[in-house]
Order: sequence, then C-alpha cells, then structure tokens
Amino acid sequence: MSDFPTKARVVIIGGGVVGASSLFHLAKKGWTDCVLLEKNELTAGSTWHAAGNVPTFSTSWAIMNIQRYSTELYSRLGEEVDYPMNYHVSGSLRLAHSKERMQEFERAMAMGRYQGIPMEMWTPDQAKENYPFLETHDLEGVLYDPTDGDIDPAQLTQALAKGARDMGQKIIRFCPATNVTQHDDGTWTVHTDQGDIACDYVVNAAGYYAQRVGEWFKPYGGRTVPAMVMSHQYLLTDEIPEIEAWSKEHGGKLPLLRDVDISYYLRQEKNGYNLGPYEPNCKGHWMTEDDPMPEDFSFQLWNDDLDRIEDIVTDAMDRVPLMATSGVGRVINGPIPYAPDGLPLIGPMPGVKNAFEAHSFTFGIAQGGGAGKVLAEWIVDGHTEWDMWAVDPRRYTDYTDQDYCNQKGMEVYGNEYAMHYPHHEWPAARDKKLSPVHDKVKEQGGVMGVYNGWERANWFAQPGDDTSLEATHTWGRAGPWEQRIKEECEAVRDHCGVLDLPGFSRFMVKGDGAAETLRGLITGGLPKIGRINLVYISDQRGRILTEMSCIRLGEDEFIMITAATAQWHDRDILVNAMPATVSVKDVTTTRDTLIVTGPKSREILSGLADADLSSGWLTHQSATVAGKPAFLIRVSFAGELGWEVHALNEDMPAIYDAILDAGAKPFGMYALNSLRIEKGYRAWKGDLSTDYSLLEGGLERFVKLDKPQDFPGKAAILNEKQQGAKKAFVTLTVDAGDCDAPYMSCIWQNGEIVGETTSGAWGYRVGKSIALGMIKAELANPGAELEVEIYGQKCRAVVEKDQPLWDPSNDRLRA
Repeated sequence: MSDFPTKARVVIIGGGVVGASSLFHLAKKGWTDCVLLEKNELTAGSTWHAAGNVPTFSTSWAIMNIQRYSTELYSRLGEEVDYPMNYHVSGSLRLAHSKERMQEFERAMAMGRYQGIPMEMWTPDQAKENYPFLETHDLEGVLYDPTDGDIDPAQLTQALAKGARDMGQKIIRFCPATNVTQHDDGTWTVHTDQGDIACDYVVNAAGYYAQRVGEWFKPYGGRTVPAMVMSHQYLLTDEIPEIEAWSKEHGGKLPLLRDVDISYYLRQEKNGYNLGPYEPNCKGHWMTEDDPMPEDFSFQLWNDDLDRIEDIVTDAMDRVPLMATSGVGRVINGPIPYAPDGLPLIGPMPGVKNAFEAHSFTFGIAQGGGAGKVLAEWIVDGHTEWDMWAVDPRRYTDYTDQDYCNQKGMEVYGNEYAMHYPHHEWPAARDKKLSPVHDKVKEQGGVMGVYNGWERANWFAQPGDDTSLEATHTWGRAGPWEQRIKEECEAVRDHCGVLDLPGFSRFMVKGDGAAETLRGLITGGLPKIGRINLVYISDQRGRILTEMSCIRLGEDEFIMITAATAQWHDRDILVNAMPATVSVKDVTTTRDTLIVTGPKSREILSGLADADLSSGWLTHQSATVAGKPAFLIRVSFAGELGWEVHALNEDMPAIYDAILDAGAKPFGMYALNSLRIEKGYRAWKGDLSTDYSLLEGGLERFVKLDKPQDFPGKAAILNEKQQGAKKAFVTLTVDAGDCDAPYMSCIWQNGEIVGETTSGAWGYRVGKSIALGMIKAELANPGAELEVEIYGQKCRAVVEKDQPLWDPSNDRLRA
C-alpha cells in the first residue's frame, strides 16, 4: 500500500463505535495525525449487532455525564459531518413496581436535573396517556426521560469515521494489528500484517478482543485485561398495524419502555417491537477450553436460545398485550464484552506508559460519544473534564483473575437493572484477598465487604442478627446493622476499638533525590524524619488527584500510604514521577494494618508494646507488640486517641489476638465511615476528586505556594487564589428522614441547585445526619440554611463552622 502510514501520533486498535469516536475526538482536539486500525470492516465486532439504545439514565455521575454528552453529540453529528443518520429521540418510560425503585428513580432524576436532563416523575395514569398499549395496574410510578432514544449503530460509526477522515485522520480497514513494541523513550511501534507504524501513544479499543490485544503489553508492565464476554439476545417482532397507526397519528415512535424490575427493554422497531432482556438465566461465552474464542468472529452471531428468555417474553406480553398479536421475526444473539462491574474501561493502561484503553462497553452506543471525548482529553491534556474514576482501568488490580471476571460478568448481566443499595454486597467471586486474621474477624461476627478485592468487616453481627442479602434491600440507614454500628462507634468513643484494615496501599520510596522529587510532586511540604504528614497531589488544573500519608524514615526514604482502591492509580503516579535513582516498591500485600483507637487505646497498647506511647500525634516508631515486630503510627481516621499498627502478615494474628484479649472491641468500615465524617475527614473519590480544586476542597493548608518547586497545578492554584474559588467545601447537618444523603445529592436554596453532597452518614457521637459537600462559595457561611434532596425528599440542612463537629479542637486526638 503506497499510502500506508508509517508514523502517527496515536494508533487506535479497533474500529467499533468507540474507536471511531476516539479518532474523531482526537481530531477535534487538534491531533489530526492519528491512525485507526480495524482487522475487518468498521463495526464488525459488537457494534454491528447492537440494538442502538441511547439512554442518559444512570446512578453513576460519571456514566451519566458520558451518556448525556453522547446524546448531545448525536443530535448534531449528522449535520456537522454531512452524513445521514437515523437518530430517534422518542423519550422513554422506566417502570417502577416498588417504593424502593421510585426512590432510585428520584435519585437519578435529581442527578439528571443537575446535569440539565429534564427527567420527570409520572403517575401510572400519565404513562397510560402517553403509551396507550401499556398495562399499569401494578405500578408505583414511572420515570420519563424525554432525551432517551435510539440510533443506527452503523450509521453512527460511519459518521464519526467520516468526520475524523475529513479532519485528516487515517482509517485502515482489513489490517489486523499483530503486536506492539515499546522503545526506551516510551514510544511505540504497532505491528500489522501490512507494515509497522511508529507512534507516541497506542489505544486498545478492541472490544471483545481487548483481552487478547492486552497480552501484547505485558512485557512493558501490563496485565491481563479484566473482562469476559456475554451472550446477549434481543428479538424483533413482525409488524403490528396498531403501532403503524399510532406512529402516523403522532408523527414519531412510541416511547421506549424499560421494565427494570423484570429486566428488559421494549422499543418500537419500524412498526414492530424490539424486546431486549437481561435474563438472570444468562450465558457467557469463550470461558472454557471447549469454547475457545475464534480468531475472527466479525459479523457473526450465535444460534437462538429462546428458552432462556421465555419468562421475560411472557411478562412483556402481559405488560403490553399488543406485543402478543405478532410473531417473532428475528432473533439477534451476539457477543458483548463485560468488565466485572459492567462499566467500561476508559483511560490509562495500568503499569504501561503512553498506552490507553477504551473497551469492554456493555452499552457502547450510548457511551461511545462520551467515551471518545474522555479518552481524547486523557491523551491530549493528561486529565478529563469530569472525574472518571468510575471507568478508570486502574480501579481493578491483581485480584481480577479470569474466574473473578467470569463470575462477576454473569452476576452483573443477570442484575443489569438491579438497585445498588448502600448496605448491599454482591455475593459472586468473593474471598479473593484475605487478611491474615480473616477467620478471626468472621468468627467474631464480621459481615464482610470488598475493598479493592480485600475482604473487610463492614459491621459485626451478634447472634440472631439478620445478615441475609434480603435485609440489605433498603436505601435507609435502619437495618440489623444500625444498632451494631452505634455500639461500635460508642466503644471507640468511650473505650477502645480495633479495626482490621487489610489492603492499605503502601509504597516504599527510597533513593538519591527521593525527597526533592516528592517536593516537586506534592502541593505542600514533607514531614521531618520521624513524622508523618498528609500530602496532596494535584493535576495541572490544581484539582485533587490524590491524597497520601507520607511517612519519613530518612533523608531520602519514605513510606507512602494511600487508599486501598488507589493502589494502581497512585503507584503509576509515583513510578512515573521518580528518577532512575529512586525505587518505588509496592509492599501492599506483605503487611496488614490494625486501627487501634479510643480513649483507652494507650492503656491497652501499653500492656502489649515496648513503644513510647507518649510520643505526639503524627509521629511513628518501630516497636514490639505482643512479642512481634511492628510499626506504630500515631494517627486516627476515627478522630480519637489512637494508633495504626502495621506488621507483616505472619505476625499480625498474634498481635490481633492480644489486642482483643486486652479488651478492645472490633469495629467495622460502616462505623469508621460514621466516625470520620463527624471529623470532616475526606474520602478519596468521594470528597476528594478531580471534579474539585484543592482550594475548593478546603485544603489550602496543604498547599505551599511560596516553595521554590513548581509542582503540578501550582500556577492554576495561584490564579484561583487570586480570582477566588467558585465552590467551597462544607459540613452540613441535615434534618434527614430514614436515609442519609448519598453521593451527588442535590443541595438547594430557594428553588435553585447550589451544590452537591460528596458523602453522607449518620454521626452516632453527635446524634445527627451529616453530609459533606460542595456549594457556591458565597453560601458557605456558618448557620446558612439550605436543603439536601435525599431520594426525592428535600431536607433542611445547616452549614456548620469550618471545624470538626466532634471534638473541634482535636483534644481527644492529641490526648
């Protein structure tokens, strides 16, 4: 090929809607020398057989942003690139059978309202007026989304491809990529059967082939892509005269129906119906040796398997009897990739420089437009407009073996429309990472939750407590856990509690230049030797990238501790920042941590440890505890006198037993969340995210603008300080009812949305419902009255002083 490109700035592997959107959006940002490779024809993977629904609904803030942007793009794309497109904005009805489902709808509607999506709650009668073929006798209510609709996936992909080509991008079809090579300077060569392409960045957008493509990156720090493939069926009916008549009368299509409690959508397709179920009796493919993934499955389908969906089809016919008047015209049964949580992987490839991912989309048509925007921002700018942790590939670490991916993919697919209650833990693929005292924790009644694959106790049940999954099916704080959380918080307040905390992310940073490199990376100062600081890293916009505890052992020797979920995210930040003279060693899995905290914690530890327990707050020391070597740090996320006890896994059982025997009461993550929120302590990727600047986050005391180092975001923070921050971080006490404020609840004043909550919980020491949040800066005055919308209910809230609600002077912490 004479015009085969041998150089490009970015090479995208995969020609589905996401690959084409990524190419289009890179061009929109001015990078017009990029190449897309497709092994067959564009759309040959999951895109060609996709149903093409384009909803905005989500209870994930990030996903709603992506999907909303897609609808906005698709509405103008055909005209913008001069390509004909069938995009029907028909609106949709989402049916609720229960009060709990209505609460979920109210929450999503509030988030949508904040993003400018004009969703409405309808009565069943209103739904019947707008959809006369619908049976509504057993419904609680209906969520109406006027922006919902459907689009032709092939036309969409071709329109994005045309737009990209018109701006100078190249698309090479029938050109499989065969491997990649990374060079010492971080650049790449992408190998194809038509020649090699040198590039700066490479993107794995290979859809259900993403895992296979991902193997090529393992020599350069990569891992097995956490994904599997589901068999998804939908059926098309023959034409129905009544639908044709309704469409002619109303000049458009019927609204799309989603009966989420039964688990299907029903959409007008020409003058018939498209029924798409997400059946619990689902089937994965290419998961066993006797069902290997073929080398090429382009434009192929599997045979029908209607027995799997018979019950759902019957239910849909009862809901819309008109459907039963027509026969089945065609069944589509094709592959859809699934990540373990059902959300796509978009962003930096973990452990690999200059490589990105955009794959494993279960709703690729709805998310394709937004995904391309986000990926282009990540590559070109190094950050995204909205915080995208929900889809960041680094949210998964080394626990996602294929068994985990298969089990979770099946679970997510079978519960596609399930409600994600705050106290519910999904049961599939558990016990992937266990603390060295896991059995002891369970023996004491630990009801476990998963944190970056690690099992931790959420709360401790007593004999007779209901620990069933059914008990967790509530948005409210009341449940069998509530009294136990209260008791655990009171034990920490009045005596001493112990929390086993496996999976704290730990990095040993050591070598010539470590201190100076860290000074140029963090926004504030480093601790002195023997002390510990909280440090923050911002992006170039001055927004909150991450928070770490920095423990200084020597002039150029540090331990950096971060949240469990931040392990691979923060590892990449540290590794990419350090010079060759500095080593970054991940020691997360070799050690366990206990939080020992409460007014009696010094008394309990003094009988077990040879440590100097009079040393001040924010100090650390090596010691022997219960005859075992340990490392003590005088900090407490609970806001009481306390220590973190770090020890090697093999030594922790003896230490844990001794602390329990000395009288400490075990407490769990739910209690810790309540305790930390009373102190106003921030949680990563809730209160601390790239949606907010450090100044907005109330973290100015961790910023040293007068230091000589030009840390990332310094200029932006300086500018913001001069201009004034637009938002302010506040603690609110809320006259809440049965539920505390979830993440991204709207904050109102005088009928206007003025901010959002970033976390919420009941404070058992102060006896109040508390929300942390961001509001317009001019409203952040102590005593100001606002409202927080919690599952559709507006609750009075008061802005508190800029200090902890519990022990505001930190006397107990420093005792």
